[in-house]
Amino acid sequence: MGFNTIEFTADAGVATLTLNRPGALNSFTMEMHGEVREAMTQVTNDATIRCLIITGAGRGFCAGQDLGDRAVSADGAPPDLGESVEKNYNPLIRSIMNLPKPVICAVNGVAAGAGSSLALACDIVLAARSASFIQVFCKIGLVPDSGGSWNLPRAIGLARAKGLAMLGERLCADTAAEWGLIWRCVDDENLQEEAQKMARYFASQPTRALGRIKKLLHESSTNTLYEQTELEKEAMQELGQSEDYREGVAAFKEKRPAVFKGA
Repeated sequence: MGFNTIEFTADAGVATLTLNRPGALNSFTMEMHGEVREAMTQVTNDATIRCLIITGAGRGFCAGQDLGDRAVSADGAPPDLGESVEKNYNPLIRSIMNLPKPVICAVNGVAAGAGSSLALACDIVLAARSASFIQVFCKIGLVPDSGGSWNLPRAIGLARAKGLAMLGERLCADTAAEWGLIWRCVDDENLQEEAQKMARYFASQPTRALGRIKKLLHESSTNTLYEQTELEKEAMQELGQSEDYREGVAAFKEKRPAVFKGA
C-alpha cells in the first residue's frame, strides 16, 4: 500500500502508522487525513492486526493542522473550521478510541494542538524524554479540538487542564508522566524499541478482552455505578464464552504460558 504522507506496516499482529511529513513536523493536510483514514480502515477490518502503534517521523510527533493547507487570510472569507473538524478530526479520534484493539502512541517529539489531542486519544502513551505537549489552540483564538477538551481534564484534572489550555504553555514529557497525562517517559533512543516491545506483548494477549476493558473504562466517566456494573456483567457473559478465556484458564491450571488467539 503506497502512501505519500504516512508510512504503514503490519507484521506479526502489530501495525505501525507513522506520520511522515517531517519537514512540516507531521502536521495534517487533507491528503494526510485521507491516508490515515485508509490505514485505520485496514487496522479495523484486519483481524490479524491485534495492536496499533502511532508515531511520527523526524524530530516531531505532530504539530496539528498545517495552516498552510487552509486558505486563511485577514481580508478573505473565514473558513468553516467546524466542517474540517467534523469531516476529518472527529472521525479519526473516534476511530482510535472506539477501536477494539490496543493503540500505543510513541510521541517522538513535539505534540502540539490536534497532535497533542491525537496522542491523548490513544490507550497507552509513551513519550521520548525530549518530547513535549502544547495546547496551542488559544494562541490562534481557538479551542482544543479532536477530543482534547474531553480527554485532557479526565487525565490530569480540571485545574491543570485549564492552565494548559488557556496559557498554551509547553509541558515536558517528564512532567506529563508525573501528572498522569501519559503512561511513561523513556529515553529518546529507547522509544521505538519500547513501543514495539509493548505492541508485541499486546498482540499476544486476549484482544477481545482488551477491547472490552478499553470500552468499559471510557464509558465509566459518564455512567452511574448501576449502569457500569450492568455493562461489566454483560462483558463477563460475553467473554466467558470466548476461546481465549478457556485457553487462559487451561494454561493457568496446567502451569504453562497461555496462547491467546484474540478470539
